[in-house]
Amino acid sequence: MVEIPKIEQRGSVRQLILDGKPFLILGGELGNSTASHLPDLDRAYEKLAAMNLNTVLVPVCWDLFEPEEGKFDFTLVEGAILGARKHGLRLVLLWFGTWKNSMSCYAPSWVKRDSERFARVLTTDGTPQEIISPSSREVLEADKRAYLALMTWLAEFDGKTQTVLMMQIENEIGMIPEARDHSTASAALWDAPTSEMGDLGRQLEQLKLSDDGRDVRETPEAEEVFTAWQFATFVEEIAAAGKEIYPLPTFVNAALIRPGFKPGQYPSGGPLPHLLEVWQQFAPSLDFLAPDIYFPNFVDWAERYNRSGNAVFIPEMAPSARMSANALHAIAALGSMGTCPFAIEDLKDEKAEDLGQLYCALKNMFPLVVEGWAKGTIVGMTPRLDFDWNLQAEAESVELGGIVFTAKFDRAAVGGDNSITALPTHGNGRWEAPLGTPLGGVMILQLGDEEFVALGKGTVLTFAPAEGEHRIGIESCQAGSYADGLLVGARWLNGDQTHQGRHIHLYDGAWTTQRFRLYRY
Repeated sequence: MVEIPKIEQRGSVRQLILDGKPFLILGGELGNSTASHLPDLDRAYEKLAAMNLNTVLVPVCWDLFEPEEGKFDFTLVEGAILGARKHGLRLVLLWFGTWKNSMSCYAPSWVKRDSERFARVLTTDGTPQEIISPSSREVLEADKRAYLALMTWLAEFDGKTQTVLMMQIENEIGMIPEARDHSTASAALWDAPTSEMGDLGRQLEQLKLSDDGRDVRETPEAEEVFTAWQFATFVEEIAAAGKEIYPLPTFVNAALIRPGFKPGQYPSGGPLPHLLEVWQQFAPSLDFLAPDIYFPNFVDWAERYNRSGNAVFIPEMAPSARMSANALHAIAALGSMGTCPFAIEDLKDEKAEDLGQLYCALKNMFPLVVEGWAKGTIVGMTPRLDFDWNLQAEAESVELGGIVFTAKFDRAAVGGDNSITALPTHGNGRWEAPLGTPLGGVMILQLGDEEFVALGKGTVLTFAPAEGEHRIGIESCQAGSYADGLLVGARWLNGDQTHQGRHIHLYDGAWTTQRFRLYRY
């Protein structure tokens, strides 16, 4: 009997389970248009397989899938799946339906052109937006019919092979340029007394400040909760119906917030950290909620999704010089089931080699990672940066096995551009690392009482006892790589290579593995 992929608690983390075992997504997300042309997609697959990816996130676009109402075209999705099988890859499908990056640009033309049937979002002054209203029952039914057609076909075509692991419903859902929709139907829902709103009313009432006499719905925060409810209930109906046909894991992703921005100035109402529990309440058929992280403060954002039983997964992240270190940290420190740099097929040689090298090491060490998750014997450290690329501390520390490991990070000689104005942006965020930014990080796994293995680069590790007055020394250290659970190609390190037994140095420029035994004296 074929077991459908699922999200399950294993040890201390929630993981993607495939064929009864945890599966780590060593992934990347395609640029939006690559999958619309199968020869381009095949060339991308070939490159990504060579980079040691095992999973690719591929859009399925409503406008190409249902160009005429009721007529579904499976050509592109079938080609995407067959191509993935040819190259030994798995897929996560991204349903670009009613909303993509807040807008309704992937809705079919027969939806876009009929704003009477498919109502638009209106701003306060009545100006229509390039966004379909979440209160439009017509668009919900049309979106759901298309999604269910996809899931019905997918269950038949891929149910036994399971090339497709998960489904993302919509993309970076959110309301802008105001915090809520002012169309007639949405306004009628908003104007109802909170006492008649059920769970939504109770959510709104919780926002009321005891020392503020205003009605709670005069605040943009309340408007955003209302919008989150609209989006979540819309997606829930689609997700629940889809799972009745083919219960693959499903999720929704979020576009994040620049510092100081208020509801309406960013895609409001999406599955953002401060709305996580609202989405969990109103869209219970979703397996988890996920952030798209393009800002430098990756660690802070990823940590905010590691709560309330939410499985950690990064479906989009900046393809910056720090992407590999961020990926390793999410997996080691947060138990992420995977990470996916965006526009992965366009990575230049140096970045592609760096990510491929890390993914190769993680693939070969994954049995150890699974054991670490199960036993709580895995930690990760990488520099904590703020939104403006400022280093928050010169060192990071964590305890494992009664030993405090402290990591200091080399300041890399390579990175992005020193000119802030020249740095590439996504969502108005500068995502490329300026020159001199530390590009490294480290994962540490405990193998025994005093034995550890570290995967990292650009990192110097020192040690101290968590308790007592002993000191910690290095008994032995080997550098090599893992294959079939064993360290191979190992050479012994000592002397200058361990600073005469005082530290473990994972040098900048390449991801390396060192296994070492410590002792107390």
